[in-house]
Amino acid sequence: MKLIVSIISVLLCFLHSSGQQTAFEKSGGKKTATYAEVVEWYKQLDKSSPRILVKETGTTDAGYPLQLVLVSNDGKFNPTVWHRQKKVVILINNGIHPGEPDGIDASMMLVRDIKTGKIKLPDNVTLGIIPVYNIGGCLNRNSSTRVNQNGPEEYGFRGNSQNLDLNRDFTKCDSKEAKTFAQIFHYLNPDIFLDTHVSDGADYQHTMTLITTQYDKLGTIAGNWLKKQFEPAVYNEMSAKGWDLIPYVDFSNNEFFTKGMTMFYETPRYSSGYAALFNTFSFISETHMLKTFSQRVKSTYDLELSFINTASKKAGELIATRENARESAMHQTMFPLKWQVDTTYFSEITFKGYEADSSMSEATGLQKMFYNHAKPYTKKIKFYYTYVPSIQVQKPLAYIIPQGWQAVVDLLELNGVAIKRISSDTDITVTTYHIDEYKSYDKPYEKHHKNYAVKISADRQQIHFLKGDCLVEMNQPVNRYIIEMLEPNGDDSFFAWNFFDAILQQKEGYSDYRWEDVATEILSKDLALKQKLDNKKKADPKFAADASAILDFIYKNSSWYEKAHLRYPVFRID
Repeated sequence: MKLIVSIISVLLCFLHSSGQQTAFEKSGGKKTATYAEVVEWYKQLDKSSPRILVKETGTTDAGYPLQLVLVSNDGKFNPTVWHRQKKVVILINNGIHPGEPDGIDASMMLVRDIKTGKIKLPDNVTLGIIPVYNIGGCLNRNSSTRVNQNGPEEYGFRGNSQNLDLNRDFTKCDSKEAKTFAQIFHYLNPDIFLDTHVSDGADYQHTMTLITTQYDKLGTIAGNWLKKQFEPAVYNEMSAKGWDLIPYVDFSNNEFFTKGMTMFYETPRYSSGYAALFNTFSFISETHMLKTFSQRVKSTYDLELSFINTASKKAGELIATRENARESAMHQTMFPLKWQVDTTYFSEITFKGYEADSSMSEATGLQKMFYNHAKPYTKKIKFYYTYVPSIQVQKPLAYIIPQGWQAVVDLLELNGVAIKRISSDTDITVTTYHIDEYKSYDKPYEKHHKNYAVKISADRQQIHFLKGDCLVEMNQPVNRYIIEMLEPNGDDSFFAWNFFDAILQQKEGYSDYRWEDVATEILSKDLALKQKLDNKKKADPKFAADASAILDFIYKNSSWYEKAHLRYPVFRID
């Protein structure tokens, strides 16, 4: 009797661990797995297959560890060895927005099907999968916060445990999730990165759209290879599976594509933009919100499989192209910080949409616009895919960061930046930046009043640095990350995200009655300053009639004015 019970227990364990059906499958495509179900699912797959390993890699704002699932045919789970063996490493991130759970369920089935042999993972491809990235949002389960979305019955919430949108956090790292992600990302050093999402916005016939990292950001060789070789192969794979894949649909003040469609501008705050800083071929999938949950999950499953198959077929050239890009980054001298669309270059894509129509709204009693599914259409539209630099900066020999800015130093080191410490107090001639103008968001955006429209001027100065201050030499594979984060004009730089806002506040000042006497004495001795003041008075009558403005002008052009005010605290050795 004990033997029979034991056999039954083993069989039940096997059936459970082999992952016969997910919550998605059991419900006929109506439900997504809960966080507990996801964790248990992968743990059982780990127990039942030597080719699958589940690691706990760090913490999250929800207090739960972030899981990382590794899949390798040879049962070896060392990413350094994978790269040495010329295997393609693919990282898939799911549930960054848990209300968009398609990738969560698709990846569960994908790993199960690899384990059972339903699909074959090629020997030259390995997988890293984050089953649920935003655990706090996943635990905040509801049925009402995705009003535009067609299923599942319940889902998680967009904000994490700090109510942060984690797909805006990859450079500022306000969340524990982002810091842990950086550890995972650099541990795996993925060749390909995919972040799974569901779209909001217009209605159209396509189930799946895809954000591909901007070709030009990857450089000429890697960008052209991505555009001409890898991406078309993925599109062909999806077409063979019955999915009309197109680039991410973004109307952006261009309703109904009367002016064509522009490739998505992904800055480093987004997961794909962040990954691209490290020469990773990165993508964000966007299934269409109004398609059924079943359609969306199946198309995501097929996209993941298409990436695996394409990566396997093109492994040699993919790895060689990325290695070339990493090497080039070490020797590149000019780095773009901002980009603009070049409309002289475009392709044509086949867009399948629905005609816009109007009718009377029962909710408002006024006219409403709607997409008429009785009037589908197919047409060619222009797709503008070329970006050219609008701001560029020359790479310095090195940056110096005073050690007091520890939060910045910590994030640089987290992202693989090698930092040396100055061994003794010393004076060094450096290029300094002065923040001449900037604007900040009126309303908070992801915990910040982000800085933008930054204008700077440069000067050569001798600065006294202290023992322990940080030297960042610019001979590293991560040069592009360093440049984009430390140059104040970067879209998602540390300055943009308020890490250096303390320098924007003047710490010392004066009382007018006291400064009047000192200012008079200064002007009597500094004839150049007096002439500069007289010229400004002649050029600006309003200024000439403002005593406070005149005193402030003298103060800010004198040795009494604090040097640290508006002086950017990252210095260039040119």
